[in-house]
Amino acid sequence: MEAIALPPPTIYPTGATKWILILTAISCAILELIDTTVVNVSLREISGNIGATTTEIAWVITAYAISNVIIIPLASMLSDFFGRKTYFTASVIIFTFSSLMCGLSTNLWMLVFWRFVQGIGGGGLLSTAQSIIVGAFPPEKISTANAIFGMGIIMGPTFGPSMGGYITDHLSWHWIFFVNIPIGVVATFLAWTYVTDREGAQRPRKIDWWGILFLMMAVGSLQYVLEEGASEDWFQSSEIITLSIVAAVGLVAFIYRELTIDYPAVNIKLYKNYNLAMASIMNFMLGFILFGTVFIFPLFAQISLGWTATDTGVFMIPSALCAAIGMPLVGKLLGSGKNPKTIIIIGVLITFVFLMLLSFSSPDSNQNNFYFPFVLRGIGLAFMMSPILSLAVSGLKGKDLAQAIGLANMIRQLGGAVGIALINIYLTHKNAEIRGSMLGYITDYTSASAERISMLTQNFISKGYSQGDAETLAYNTMEGMIFKQQALVSYNQGFFIVGMSILLCIPIVFLIRYKKEEKTKAISDH
Repeated sequence: MEAIALPPPTIYPTGATKWILILTAISCAILELIDTTVVNVSLREISGNIGATTTEIAWVITAYAISNVIIIPLASMLSDFFGRKTYFTASVIIFTFSSLMCGLSTNLWMLVFWRFVQGIGGGGLLSTAQSIIVGAFPPEKISTANAIFGMGIIMGPTFGPSMGGYITDHLSWHWIFFVNIPIGVVATFLAWTYVTDREGAQRPRKIDWWGILFLMMAVGSLQYVLEEGASEDWFQSSEIITLSIVAAVGLVAFIYRELTIDYPAVNIKLYKNYNLAMASIMNFMLGFILFGTVFIFPLFAQISLGWTATDTGVFMIPSALCAAIGMPLVGKLLGSGKNPKTIIIIGVLITFVFLMLLSFSSPDSNQNNFYFPFVLRGIGLAFMMSPILSLAVSGLKGKDLAQAIGLANMIRQLGGAVGIALINIYLTHKNAEIRGSMLGYITDYTSASAERISMLTQNFISKGYSQGDAETLAYNTMEGMIFKQQALVSYNQGFFIVGMSILLCIPIVFLIRYKKEEKTKAISDH
């Protein structure tokens, strides 16, 4: 009887080689995620330097986000086509060179173009970095791999604003791009030296050009609508309406195309895996929470509490560090067989408490009032992220694993964009509603407001202003006080609504199928 040939055992990197490989991959992922938020606090300086309006300068963020979200789901296919080692190294080079060109840009559209190119390189880094890290561990250690990658996902967007604020305040905005160059040069050398091609990878025999085109139409247009909708007054703009239609048509065409050919650019048939579909919903919510809170708190702190951009960014770092400490702990809990559903629910409830505490802020709130809530944020995100990342790739291997990683990262990025857009809409409407309510009490016939205006007027007169100027300054001061109050109430209600929306995750968690013995099966499948 002829013996059946068994496939050779998978060889995993060990020792210094393994950790250099992991450090290279996670550094590149963090670098890419930092650049999603690093320019946010520097837009005013950039626009003044290159002569762009506040509306035009938003393209610096939008261009990066669009190219990023397009390339992320295609990274698996491109990695197989060029070879993972070549593709990852090329992505580092593209990201590094475009960072140099961004820093050297002298006008708006030059900067926007190179930010778009930078997003292409960065998108290739994110998903490929996760597949490299996951591939460096045996299947039974996949929770540890995802905990390491999860640290990068949390730390990148959090460190971005603080780095951007500090560099802009102490050097110039050009250096928020130049700082990538030495890191990129080292990462290029390490990537070419230590990254290997995916085991068993086969170059696609055909390229699904139509699928790529439909994907670009769908997610590119959707990302633009989400990024620019608020400034264009949403569906009052013919441009937003047109691109929304393009996004819908592109999405339908993309799904149909990928389901009906045998060489799809993105294998969406993977969503037949029930837990992968559930994890994608959770990933969407994770992006909503992660990017939404990074978006709303700095605005709240700077507008309502008078913090500087640098103060706000630095304050958020301890939260990221708490998450970084919590991730390995959660990885160990998962590795020991603890039910991931229980861990996710604990994370949801901790994050809910964090947002409820923020929703009771007052004009007298200071940094001491927010340290404990932000410790909870870090721990809550750690408890949510690691099990969700593990669920998204559980039981998958090879090409399917790489595709699932790309889909998970794209959905998380879109979740962040949707979260920011919805929070923006809510805050805009709430500001108008609350302001209208407050102004009803600021009249000459309301004793409290009349006394306050009289007191302010007398104060300015005592400083040497004429009666007319003093009254004008008094009303301006009153206007500033109303603005701060309306913003405070709006942000408090915004935190409350985001907190309530997070509770929607709990029913989804209960829909996830988990049996302890499935862990053994997943290992044997590898």
